[in-house]
Amino acid sequence: MNYRHRANSYRSASLETASPGKLILMLYDGALRFTAAALQGFELADRISSYQEVNNNVIRAQNIIVELQSCLNLEAEGEFPLTMQRLYDFAYRRLQEANLNKDPEPLHVVERILKDIREAWAEMLSQTEHSEAATTISKIA
Repeated sequence: MNYRHRANSYRSASLETASPGKLILMLYDGALRFTAAALQGFELADRISSYQEVNNNVIRAQNIIVELQSCLNLEAEGEFPLTMQRLYDFAYRRLQEANLNKDPEPLHVVERILKDIREAWAEMLSQTEHSEAATTISKIA
């Protein structure tokens, strides 16, 4: 069994067993990974290779943004879902701008936004897991 097959098997198992909250965190990680790869694409000396690398990775990041948008519950009360939808729209447009103009600056903006949201999401998951663990322990004890 080769390394790539093992990695794909592990990734598949991780996706199948992850909680919905963890899946969202994985989406943020993927979007950040593709944004970083697009930024690295700007550093390639060959212009054609550079443009292809930027384009491919920006499109992957955009696909993840669309997936994150589809996870929003727009029926929920409050401003949070609408605010997140507008933020995702903004990030998507900046990614599009970076790709069309072959300009890395909008990618830096999206990267900062996604990092902030990812950190907040990870913190929320951590607090939820601690709270759930404490509840489970109190029920057992």
